[in-house]
Amino acid sequence: MVVFLLLILVMPIVILVFIVAFAVKNKEQGGEKVVRHIYTYLVLFATLMMVIGGGVSIFMAAADLASPTGYYQSFTDYKQMTIAGKIEGSKTETSDDELRRNYEIYVKEEKLRQKDGAINQIIKSLGFIVIPLPVFLYFNRLRKHQSE
Repeated sequence: MVVFLLLILVMPIVILVFIVAFAVKNKEQGGEKVVRHIYTYLVLFATLMMVIGGGVSIFMAAADLASPTGYYQSFTDYKQMTIAGKIEGSKTETSDDELRRNYEIYVKEEKLRQKDGAINQIIKSLGFIVIPLPVFLYFNRLRKHQSE
């Protein structure tokens, strides 16, 4: 989180320095051409960051899919929660074996929920690659034509 905040604070400064350096380098060219180049590079930078972010997110979701986060409630805690949740005066007692089976089912369902969440994250992260990648390729081709 700290790295993300640092990136948000530093990135505008880096972009500003890049714009000034580019403008100074191309001072002899017309102002419109400089603005066009700056716009092209900013679009390239933004789309590249989106593609990289989507790739990192896919990798993290794939790791969650391969090895889902463990379930941290112990059987004793589950048993106490289940017993406390019963209505007072209820005559139905559940045995430890039945509670253990219910606990194992609960743990398996939690792992399946984690895996489903990871698959959902992979699908959403693909959007950060599939959508900006053609834009990046188009502007990169445009940049090559501008430099010729």
